[in-house]
Amino acid sequence: MQRKAYVSGVAALLAALLAGCTGSSEDGGTADGSNPGDSGTATAAAEPGRYDTLPEPCGVVGEDTLDSLLPGIRQITDEDQREKAYEGAPTLTYDTDRKVGCRWKVESADATDHLFVNFERVVSYDTSVSDDSEAEQLFAALREAADLPEPTSTESGGTATGEGTASADPSGSPSSSSPASPSASASSSPSSTPSGSATSTDGATPAALQPRVLDDLGDEAFLDDKLGSSGSTAQQRKVTVAFRTSNVIVTIEYEEQPATVGTVPDSEEMQDRAQKLAAQLADELAE
Repeated sequence: MQRKAYVSGVAALLAALLAGCTGSSEDGGTADGSNPGDSGTATAAAEPGRYDTLPEPCGVVGEDTLDSLLPGIRQITDEDQREKAYEGAPTLTYDTDRKVGCRWKVESADATDHLFVNFERVVSYDTSVSDDSEAEQLFAALREAADLPEPTSTESGGTATGEGTASADPSGSPSSSSPASPSASASSSPSSTPSGSATSTDGATPAALQPRVLDDLGDEAFLDDKLGSSGSTAQQRKVTVAFRTSNVIVTIEYEEQPATVGTVPDSEEMQDRAQKLAAQLADELAE
């Protein structure tokens, strides 16, 4: 009988010890399974992006829009060739859930026009960073790479700020080779530039049409406008509009090279066309 009482006493003691280890103390002691310095709660995973698929890139631009962006497409007499021109050519991609694009190219007697539309769906592999935040960082890098000039102080599209009629050069320094406004163009020497309007002949871009951040397009957007040349012949203009909606980044590149030497593509017209397409794509993504 004494042995049984001893065993029972040991069992009761072990039970009391175990209860003390697993229970929470009144004085703020840690509970079972918790480690010193642990918050006691798991970190919530970041929110996924709104989009988990991408649209078919060659089907998002309608024929009416292509007629506007690529005027030469209506001049194609062969029906099969015209239909192929409308269809565009998809870009090579290895993951259509992450990145897709389409290109169009149309040559005419007046100019050669190019259109490129690209969709990229951003996915964060860091559970503490949301897809939207990852896309925001990537878009910021794209905007920085575009090297947009500082915005002018005027809201009405007047001349760019600075001394005299210096151009809005991205570096901030005055440039004597490319005036910043139509008035500067008119007063400059005609020795190296053809006569005519600033946007269509001498290549100078008015302040209101300078590369800039755009409002009311997706979550954020910007426009870039660059005028290059093909050797010593006709000048080529490239207008880029990029915008982000949640975790999808859309890039539109619209280029035109006139067939006539000395002709400069109209900046305002090309920007307007590219922005209208961007607005259409943003509306379709929002649906």
